[in-house]
Amino acid sequence: MALPGTLYRFEIDVSDTDRGVYEVVELRVVQHPSESVPYLLTRLVAYALNLQEGLAMSKEGLCQVEDPALFVDDLTGQRQIWIEVGCPSAERLHKASKAAGAVRVYVHKAVEPWLRQVVGKTIHRRQEVEAFALPPEGLEALGQSLKRNNQWVLVHTEGQLYITANDETFELEVTRHSLEPS
Repeated sequence: MALPGTLYRFEIDVSDTDRGVYEVVELRVVQHPSESVPYLLTRLVAYALNLQEGLAMSKEGLCQVEDPALFVDDLTGQRQIWIEVGCPSAERLHKASKAAGAVRVYVHKAVEPWLRQVVGKTIHRRQEVEAFALPPEGLEALGQSLKRNNQWVLVHTEGQLYITANDETFELEVTRHSLEPS
């Protein structure tokens, strides 16, 4: 019998000044038993930083390896945005870039080893793939504040991310990386 996931509730007041997005969202997110806390938090941050109409999380989570962690489909079912969390392979990014109009990756671990694995590999429209890294130590600290019911205020401005989580404030730098060989 499979282990059950852990349900978390989030109310996130998003102020993304870089994109001009200001909204309060309520999410119920299930953490898969094999999903780490930093991965879960990166999924939530990626959701907030890509907040728009039609944004959805994969229904099966980590169990559904064919779907991205987050995505936006148009009314015809055509995938518009494919958002990966973690360190996807070059083959997966190649597939994603062929299947969707835009591909974004949010890395929750040390980014340099992952970049060494994918830079120089065949990736369709490589120059258009957007890769962002969140600091692992910042995610670990944020994870210490995680409760079953969470209230966040998330402010994103000029690449800096400020998250007040359950009355504790964290600052994380969101760094952008190129998949182009240097």
